[in-house]
Amino acid sequence: MLVRNDEALKAVAARDARFDGCFIHAVRSTGIYCRPSCPAPTPKPVNSEFYATAAAAQAAGYRACRRCLPDAVPGSPEWDLRADLAGRAMRLIGDGVVDREGVRGLAEQLGYSERQLTRVLTAELGAGPLGLARANRAHSARILIETTAIALTDVAFAAGFTSLRQFNDTIREVFDDTPSRMRAKAHRKVPNGSGAVRLRLPFRRPCDADGVLRFLGRRALAGLEDVSDGYSRALRLAHGPGIATLRPATDHVACTLRLTDLRDLGSAVSRLRRLLDLDADPIAVAEVLGADPALRGAVASRPGIRVPGAVDGLETAVRAVIGQQVSVAAARRTTEDLVAALGEPLPRPAGAVTTLFPSAEALAESDVPGPRRRADTVRAVAAAVAEGRLALHPGRDEAELRAELERIPGIGPWTSGYVAMRVLGAPDVLLTGDLVLRRGAQRLGIRPEELPARGERWSPWRSYAGVLLWQVADPAVSRSGPTLFEEES
Repeated sequence: MLVRNDEALKAVAARDARFDGCFIHAVRSTGIYCRPSCPAPTPKPVNSEFYATAAAAQAAGYRACRRCLPDAVPGSPEWDLRADLAGRAMRLIGDGVVDREGVRGLAEQLGYSERQLTRVLTAELGAGPLGLARANRAHSARILIETTAIALTDVAFAAGFTSLRQFNDTIREVFDDTPSRMRAKAHRKVPNGSGAVRLRLPFRRPCDADGVLRFLGRRALAGLEDVSDGYSRALRLAHGPGIATLRPATDHVACTLRLTDLRDLGSAVSRLRRLLDLDADPIAVAEVLGADPALRGAVASRPGIRVPGAVDGLETAVRAVIGQQVSVAAARRTTEDLVAALGEPLPRPAGAVTTLFPSAEALAESDVPGPRRRADTVRAVAAAVAEGRLALHPGRDEAELRAELERIPGIGPWTSGYVAMRVLGAPDVLLTGDLVLRRGAQRLGIRPEELPARGERWSPWRSYAGVLLWQVADPAVSRSGPTLFEEES
């Protein structure tokens, strides 16, 4: 956990929602586990236990509180802050790797043996890969039970369970209830259209979700994305393509998912949360950045700043290469040509979202529009991904990924850093060579040559400082800012 036991006790006593998702509070006298802000009477300290994950509480024999629904909270910011094995494993487990490829597949992606991985996760998080994946399956199942009308048999397999018996046993053990009773008692069931799942993506307040969606909207590619009603985009998922639509609300982001296969629900939700950086701790970020007098005013006027993430590592890397040294508008036009020429038509398009981003194989084997050197770099990245020499997923080690990228001709520190920041969710990347970032620093009285040393004060949240400086640099952004920065370099 990021907090000590004494801090956790204070958070529980205060019912402090800022800590929801940061740790699990288990109560010995009742045998249940809760989110820190649970409205139930505060137990005696001697009856409280604290766990890093819901899976650890479940492994210890506790069941989820029906009142506060401890799984329906933002995830822990610890998994983005931590670059160690446990943090990287949690990001991949959230993406459904264990359900799709088993513990062996997870271990191979992380470069460890199954035995070593299980030992580390159990010591660090209180549960091994199977227990952590089981907790994710239970969460996905609860969403489908309470927000859709699909048959419970289909819910079981969509959530990743291998049998109805395993599904029913897990739901009873985790929620102390049956799937049918949970559905009957659901108060927030939303009617779903054909093939659509509607759910809420919670976050810690404050959250500038509008800012992230504006960032994405200004770079939206025709066919792949649409901003006519919220932000919509196509998703390349393990069991078939999907389409997501996101609309920010006061305390959550409303999400509509249209999936080819409901087994991709958990993975899609995990990727969208990372895209919007919904698990960030805005208070911790503001405390560090606001401590610098030069940033204090900008931090105060832009509460809850988030770093845009990614749903597809290859797509983000290709867009970063194309965006080098050109304006956002120019990069968008070039990438739209790429999508139009090489993208895959969706079997079930929705409105203006009609196309998937090109696959690695298509990019590696086809003509890429634009200058020859840049086209060669795009093809080289795609070929490395297609041949398995380059993995672009959130479980990568940042230093290793950046080194691999920079070995490809045409990729330098700016591009590798940008990819790490967005694909890995790396919170401490400062692109000191970025011209727009340097312009923003100058507007706050920070000389560009001072940025590397000054940035040390902003660690471990230098990525957030960079986004803040990008916003400051854009003359179109007022303090309440309708837009983000116009160009990158």
